[in-house]
Amino acid sequence: MAEHGAHITTASVVDDQPSIFEVVAQESLMTAVRPALQHVVKVLAESNPAHYGFFWRWFDEIFTLLDLLLQQHYLSKTSASFSENFYGLKRIVMEDTHKLQRLASAGLPKQQLWKSIMFLVLLPYLKVKLEKLVSSLREEDEYSIHPPSSRWKQFYRAFLAAYPFVNMAWEGWFFVQQLRYILGKAQHHSPLLRLAGVRLGRLTVQDIQALEHRPAEVSMMQQPKSVGEKIKSALKKAVGGAALSLSTGLSVGVFFLQFLEWWYSSENQETVKSLTALPTPPPPVHLDYNSDSPLLPKMKTVCPLCRKTRVNDTVLATSGYVFCYRCVFNYVRSHQACPITGYPTEVQHLIKLYSPEN
Repeated sequence: MAEHGAHITTASVVDDQPSIFEVVAQESLMTAVRPALQHVVKVLAESNPAHYGFFWRWFDEIFTLLDLLLQQHYLSKTSASFSENFYGLKRIVMEDTHKLQRLASAGLPKQQLWKSIMFLVLLPYLKVKLEKLVSSLREEDEYSIHPPSSRWKQFYRAFLAAYPFVNMAWEGWFFVQQLRYILGKAQHHSPLLRLAGVRLGRLTVQDIQALEHRPAEVSMMQQPKSVGEKIKSALKKAVGGAALSLSTGLSVGVFFLQFLEWWYSSENQETVKSLTALPTPPPPVHLDYNSDSPLLPKMKTVCPLCRKTRVNDTVLATSGYVFCYRCVFNYVRSHQACPITGYPTEVQHLIKLYSPEN
């Protein structure tokens, strides 16, 4: 009887699998963090382009670096990503049996750790860059002028035509995997977990106790003796401290994400606009064309960029200045700012000017 009772109380390999609601919730957590931080950086950049424009231009790279520190810290300390640990989950190596599972505090093995970092950090970064590339190519295809026989035009036309189908196949792959996970036919809700050689499971009582006692164990370790060990230990502490500070800030900020989602929801946009509407900025100061201004040419018909008579006059709605279309299109696409005022802007803010005779 005792052996029968022990068999009943022993969990199987799949008994610790989280529900589909838990895994979807932890995935949506980091998905919500990025646009929230991006909105904050955008507001700062628009309020003070000189000081905060750098963070807006390099937001993807800065966010990826911070995400790398955060995920590496959690994967090595808790065997889970930040969002997975927040929901009480951990990553279990597929080769580990139920009896030989390592504690979450031991961290992931190096192979599974770096595979997880690649799929958690690098892959989303490349996906964001690819989406921006597709968006810019579509804008260029609509606004720019290319020779009809341009090979480059044929290439990116084919790329733009194929991208929706490739993206649909990618999303469909994930959807089918989640459906199999719901029906109990798969141990992974995401194919990326299978490629990383891990699966998700819930934290056990032993895991929680080990995580709580880990700081005390680390403090009891011997201090490094050699100079090299001291430097290495100091670097590890610095990186760990930065990751811990970042994770603490995100843990606190995560409680405000639902409020941010409501605040910037489509149903609440009219209220947000009425409460946060800024006063209409004054028109740009008309500089004296007779002065030696390094920004504006003396002749009003000359483009400020190429310093030649304007061709295909185009006004930048952000600032009101007029340029050659080709000059301002290339400048805005490269710098995302007005050449004269430095205001943040996009290609869609270019407006074609038509003279009365046309």
